[in-house]
Amino acid sequence: MNSPGQKTVVRCRGERGNAVIEFALVSLLYVPLLLGVVALGLNLGRSVQVAQVARDAASMYVRGIDFSQSGNQNILVQLAQPLGMTVNGGTGVVILSKITYLNNAICSGIPNCNVNQQVLVQRIVVGNSGLRSSNFAAAGAVTLDAQGNVFNYMTDSHAVVSGLSGKLTLNGNEFAYVAETYFPSADISTFTNGTGVYSVSIF
Repeated sequence: MNSPGQKTVVRCRGERGNAVIEFALVSLLYVPLLLGVVALGLNLGRSVQVAQVARDAASMYVRGIDFSQSGNQNILVQLAQPLGMTVNGGTGVVILSKITYLNNAICSGIPNCNVNQQVLVQRIVVGNSGLRSSNFAAAGAVTLDAQGNVFNYMTDSHAVVSGLSGKLTLNGNEFAYVAETYFPSADISTFTNGTGVYSVSIF
């Protein structure tokens, strides 16, 4: 028996069932939203790591580090260690490109010279080359030596590069050292399926 002034609360089974249904309906909205926030947070963290790898790679490249050497390639792998890249595979790629501009003075007296064009002088790829190609693609297939240097870049029309002129203007005898990095996003079901993080650094 209740004491004077005390109220008795009686819950019906139907009310408890309604609460479960309401929770299920709310979950349909908030669970995907929560997973999306987690995926976004992971991608933001990864973008910082990928950008740092690009900056470090370009900084060393412009200072004359020869990344055709396996020891120097291992340095890049160590920089990207948390991201899972290996020298010839893994879950990431670093694309290094050396680009120059051929003006009239440089092309003087050279038949079929790529005059007034930006051309690829060297390209080195470390990691999984199948993940992504360069944003600064050559016009066609070029021949590379063991150090990644392009044969006949002054006269081979395939060595002409697109994509850089809108970002950087070069004069004759000037070189751009470009490091591009790409790593797939952390796998969170359909929220990151087929996506990745790309960064470029130019010196």
